[in-house]
Amino acid sequence: MLDINSFFSGFLDIINKVTVNDIIDISIVAYIFYKIFMFIKDTRAEQVLKGIIFLLVATQLSETFKLHTLHWLLVNALEIGFLAAIIIFQPELRAGLEHIGRTRFKFFLKGSPNTSEETFNKMIEEIVEALYSLSRQKIGALIIMERETKIGDIINTGTIIDAEVSRQLLINIFIPNTPLHDGAVVIRDSKVKAAACFLPLTESKDLSKDLGTRHRAAVGVSEVSDCISLIVSEETGDVSIAKAGKIYRNIPKERMESILKKNLKPKVDEKSFLRGGIFK
Repeated sequence: MLDINSFFSGFLDIINKVTVNDIIDISIVAYIFYKIFMFIKDTRAEQVLKGIIFLLVATQLSETFKLHTLHWLLVNALEIGFLAAIIIFQPELRAGLEHIGRTRFKFFLKGSPNTSEETFNKMIEEIVEALYSLSRQKIGALIIMERETKIGDIINTGTIIDAEVSRQLLINIFIPNTPLHDGAVVIRDSKVKAAACFLPLTESKDLSKDLGTRHRAAVGVSEVSDCISLIVSEETGDVSIAKAGKIYRNIPKERMESILKKNLKPKVDEKSFLRGGIFK
């Protein structure tokens, strides 16, 4: 009974010593760890994190039980492993920093040109019509929709076009044996920015074995940026979409239009909104 009373007395003493700063500090650290876990969930980094935690626990136990040789090996393994993890998981670290950069700091930077709702809807319509026209003809295609993360390095691997989006242009680009059909089209700011672009291939082992290079490239670029990849299969004519390292296959035409409008909302011109919207 005395032990229980002592425990509760000590616990209440600790609670009474907690300040507002301590609560804020703990909350921030907990939030950071939560975001890190959610970011690496279902990725290779999650498995590595489990391995690191196991090594840390094993290192502490080896020190507690005075297993000197094992402790020396584990300490050195952790030191070398930290540097190795930075090298091996460079793409994940880059994606994480890009994710931080596009969260709440965009007001420091000049935004991309605003797109009117009419122009936006027209662009979506042209893209969807092109996709399903190519689908009916079983002509392979790969279209990358750039969002917040700029992929200029990928654009520079292709041929700059910088033209308005139209179904005729997109269909013509992917016609077999034409100069620009091999590679991806990148759409930036409602324009066909470049064609015949090279993309990084995913190393994911979870993709179906029947998916070829085009689909793996679509998933690969969505792993290193927040872009949306649109794919038409040359073998089946199925239209798929890749986002955040995941691929969703055989999307119906109406569903595709809804997905694109939801994920590629046009930026609202603030001045126009103030003039003609809430204060009108």
